[in-house]
Amino acid sequence: FILEDVNNLLNSGEIPNLYAPEEKVEIEEKLRPLAKKEGRINLFTNGTSEQFVDYFKEKVKGCLNIVLAMSPIGATLRNSIRMFPSLVNCCTINWFIQWPEDALQAVAEKFLRDVEMEDEELKDAILVCKDMHKYMREL
Repeated sequence: FILEDVNNLLNSGEIPNLYAPEEKVEIEEKLRPLAKKEGRINLFTNGTSEQFVDYFKEKVKGCLNIVLAMSPIGATLRNSIRMFPSLVNCCTINWFIQWPEDALQAVAEKFLRDVEMEDEELKDAILVCKDMHKYMREL
């Protein structure tokens, strides 16, 4: 189940039993020259398998971005969050829903209130901001 793997990855930085033992040896062999290049001579010469696993996780974490899209409609998201708490504890949640017209207008008014322009120009600028958001949704 993919959410369980994502939860483990977010929580501990790894997915249990993802690699077979021979794959771990191959990864270690490929990481050894990289460790030397980065100046980690002790890891290069005396590193244990466990140290190389930690080094591998560190390298992966530095490059990994996860985007997970779920609909907030229904019980699926709520149940997933209950079963896999790292989806909340270790993530940033962005809600992308339609904004009502009055909210779009209020935001435009707030950001444009300190801009020097005539009242009629201000009304037009607010309308443009509002319309841009509406039209972008339709695209």
